[in-house]
Amino acid sequence: MTESKFFHITKNGKLTHLKNSKEAISKLGENGFVWFLFCNPETFEIEEISDKLGLHTLSIEDCFDDEQIPKMDEFQKNTYILFNSFTYKEKELAVDEINLFLGENFILTVDRIGLFNHLIINEFEQKVILSPEEIKSEPSFLMHIILDYIVDRKFVAIEAIEEELDNVEDKMLENPSDFNLAEIQILRKNILSMRKSLFHERELLIKVNRKDSKFIPDKLILYYRDIYDHITKFFELTETHRDIVTSLTDMHLSILNNLMARSANKTNITMRRLTLITTIFMPLTLLSGIGGMSEWSMITGPENWRISYPMFFLGMLMIGVLNFFFLKWLDRRSSKDI
Repeated sequence: MTESKFFHITKNGKLTHLKNSKEAISKLGENGFVWFLFCNPETFEIEEISDKLGLHTLSIEDCFDDEQIPKMDEFQKNTYILFNSFTYKEKELAVDEINLFLGENFILTVDRIGLFNHLIINEFEQKVILSPEEIKSEPSFLMHIILDYIVDRKFVAIEAIEEELDNVEDKMLENPSDFNLAEIQILRKNILSMRKSLFHERELLIKVNRKDSKFIPDKLILYYRDIYDHITKFFELTETHRDIVTSLTDMHLSILNNLMARSANKTNITMRRLTLITTIFMPLTLLSGIGGMSEWSMITGPENWRISYPMFFLGMLMIGVLNFFFLKWLDRRSSKDI
């Protein structure tokens, strides 16, 4: 389990590791700002410093509530932001919360999924050091770096969803009869979850860009506007993916209907052939029954069977042929009427 960490970021952007939250509190009055990085914390760990930082009780509760939507709440001493991180693995989408408190001289993050590690912190430090002098000591700039990193992770998940959509489409077109429609429904559920999160995050960033938070100076609004552009792009991608899922569902149903119609047509053709054969042979069966009776021999005479039976068979053949052509003529006439 990743341990919580505490840093003091000086004016030149250097991260100095602090031992605990008490030492971090003592550094609040010095130049620069303090980063409270809580990893899988207990509620009491944050409540212990809530009075010093002016954290609201409801915001602390939201940090441990998995059913919250992305939002931004403005308080007197800090701004609370709830953002989501996406992870797509083995056809399952995980939507996790990252909680941030932004104050005048501090930033507090609550990470319950292990998003931050040593390598990532080093990357953050490099970005802060390489940033312009006038924003290095701004906690809102570090929050921008954190949000930007989360947004980059979103793009990885969205790309994976897009690739999965392509695979599902290929699989469906290759063998539509054996395709499992549940695969499309799972994708649809994941895309809707993404869309819901991105919609609220876009609204959150609209508030940031219209300067609703007094802890984000005007010189940093441009950086948050860039994050807003990315979120808007991702939201539009999920809209496109949702339309694709709907199209794939309709296409699958259409293909199945066509296959069923084709099968029904083959059955109809077979039944028509059998009906034609039956209709032709029904009168012949009647005549053969009559011809096989002893009365037939008595009528034609026993001495005339050599002539009567061949003539009888010839008559049956002529009746069968005439019946066949008569049925064909009726079929063509019915086709013209249609």
